[in-house]
Amino acid sequence: MSDKSQLDIEVLCKEAHFFAKSESKHNAPSLFGVTDGKAVGTYFEHKFKKYLLSKYDFSAGNSASGIDFPDIGVDMKVTSIKQPQSSCPYKSARQKIFGLGYSLLVFVYDKTDNETSKTGQLNILHSVFVEKNRTGDYQTTTGLRKIIENQGNSDDIMAFLYERMLPINEIEAEQIAKDVLKSPPEIGYLTISNALQWRLQYNRIITEAGKVNGILKVH
Repeated sequence: MSDKSQLDIEVLCKEAHFFAKSESKHNAPSLFGVTDGKAVGTYFEHKFKKYLLSKYDFSAGNSASGIDFPDIGVDMKVTSIKQPQSSCPYKSARQKIFGLGYSLLVFVYDKTDNETSKTGQLNILHSVFVEKNRTGDYQTTTGLRKIIENQGNSDDIMAFLYERMLPINEIEAEQIAKDVLKSPPEIGYLTISNALQWRLQYNRIITEAGKVNGILKVH
């Protein structure tokens, strides 16, 4: 048995807070001159996971498992403040309505290079935890809730889904309409663009962190 304690969401958020603060002061030679956001994100993710693994027991996910912390249902995203967005695997159109199926821990950085020391620095401006029931698309979820408030029926919902150009056929649209009427979705706070991979955009969660239930300002 390991003497390390188990990682849970509360601990993850607490550690994300401390790690973001310490990493913001760190000068990394390996980041100097790096402009590729994916490379920066990989650097930060690996370093954070390594830090966590030194203290906690958890299964570190990989690209095959889909998310970074499968035990607790959380995926980590690292993105630049210049364009706070990332991609994620497309599973079904339902994700846009009912959420991705897991929570998100999003780190938003501003990167600067120090020419004298030949190092790069990541200033973590925002760390936000988004509970899984808040990971749907904002316009889609608010639109559906308005239809329900206006006594809309399944035909109204299906028409709306087609207008939103969701990648679904008629059978799927009918089933989604039934599910929405039975259990209206929570309002999601991501902007999710239709594509073979979802494109997630985070400006709204940065603005709403700490003001909306399910969107926590970690740092």
